[in-house]
Amino acid sequence: MSFEDQFELFLRARYAVIYIPTPEEERVEAAITLVAKRLSNRAVYVWDFVDGYQNNPNDQGFGRRNPLQALEFVEKIPQKAAAIFILRDFHRFLEDISVSRKLRNLSRLLKSQPKNIVIVAPSVTVPAELAEILTVLEFPLPQASEIKAELRRLLAATAQSLEEKVIDELVRSAQGLSLERIRRVLARAIASGGAIQPEDVELILEEKRQSIRQTQILEFYPAAEKISDIGGLDNLKEWLLRRGGAFTERARQYGLPHPRGLLLVGIQGTGKSLTAKAIANHWHLPLLRLDVGRLFGGLVGESESRTRQMIQLAEALAPCILWIDEIDKAFSGVDSKGDSGTTSRVFGTFITWLAEKKSPVFVVATANNIKALPSEMLRKGRFDEIFFVGLPNQEERRAIFELHLARLRPHNLKSYDLERLAYETPDFSGAEIEQTLTEAMHIGFSQNRDFSTDDVLEAASQIIPLARTAQEQIQFLQDWAAAGKARMASRDSRLSNRIERQLGTGEQG
Repeated sequence: MSFEDQFELFLRARYAVIYIPTPEEERVEAAITLVAKRLSNRAVYVWDFVDGYQNNPNDQGFGRRNPLQALEFVEKIPQKAAAIFILRDFHRFLEDISVSRKLRNLSRLLKSQPKNIVIVAPSVTVPAELAEILTVLEFPLPQASEIKAELRRLLAATAQSLEEKVIDELVRSAQGLSLERIRRVLARAIASGGAIQPEDVELILEEKRQSIRQTQILEFYPAAEKISDIGGLDNLKEWLLRRGGAFTERARQYGLPHPRGLLLVGIQGTGKSLTAKAIANHWHLPLLRLDVGRLFGGLVGESESRTRQMIQLAEALAPCILWIDEIDKAFSGVDSKGDSGTTSRVFGTFITWLAEKKSPVFVVATANNIKALPSEMLRKGRFDEIFFVGLPNQEERRAIFELHLARLRPHNLKSYDLERLAYETPDFSGAEIEQTLTEAMHIGFSQNRDFSTDDVLEAASQIIPLARTAQEQIQFLQDWAAAGKARMASRDSRLSNRIERQLGTGEQG
């Protein structure tokens, strides 16, 4: 259902007070006016704190700098006169006892009158006493068709034309921006080059990065890593490569649904975050990083509003990769009562979206502590697959050493004994191998020479891997994976034989 249809339904159902959180005042007011015309030209009154009511000469300036008068004006209109009252930035006055009380009184009165109060504000701020009378209605960012219409209007105004392919690329790059931002960046393109060019996609992407930074919820993350930069994890790589074309139109015509996402569970430093970056690069999709901690705000309803904003923004930018690092830490307190249920509500909104989303947002979530994850997260339907990323085996350690040394010392890679390095570093994760090489470089640099295999082995002897310091946690993870609860990311993992043995005999982990 479109915003206009849903808004019209609310008007017909006589929802007294409707709260629309959006920074796009001009666009939402145009949509409201359109609905008002559909309903036999229902009158629309617009108020703001500085100018009062503006669009009726008889009431020009009424309620200026007086939010209580703005509400009293509703009662001045005849009872049977159908009207919509748009109150801009009215969220700032909802904590005032007189304003709050007046709204509650009006909500009872308007149940029998064809009048509706619409609060338009950039964010949701609802005091507890108004929660029952306010209805929040989300206003979506512009759809591709709306962006294309605006682009064609600008092209016509500048008497130029572009190939349909270029127009589609510009529209796709602009998705996720407000219409005002799109107009601004296209005007900048025209001002700098005299016309809209195919190269202006980069200008739009920069505006998009700026927009995402301002939300302080999602981060536009650069991804230069490649699938080939990951050592080992052959099963996971094969799974990803097989789905490389799943976001194309050809896949839709074939009948394939959009891939939903991956949950990567495993030991710290084993390449889970690297995998998220490599997926975005390999699939040529934007990578958005979500810090779940940023979803939580101090005001009532703010956390839920930020969660909805995050979902709206991610879907508007689709197709994209949404990377959620260490999701286990974010939702570990989901059953706690200490935050009045805020974590539970945010988790509920997020988990419902994971299960029901139709948009091409591929979620890559990583977790170190499977015990902290709510059981609902692990149910089928949330993710396409759950992979266990364990410690690299000897063959994988050799591949990891080779990858790093090929980058650090490409000219004399053959001088390093890769087999020996892999053999002498049991229980080392990929991150610990990288740290070992850094330490070896310090040894060589301090003696004014290049580092050698012996330096790497000396550095390795001084590092105590996490597999020894967090033995119980890692053992639990390995047992959980061995019980067949997740798919193995590595083809020749040390757990493979054990899993096959357990699955073959019907043992329970």
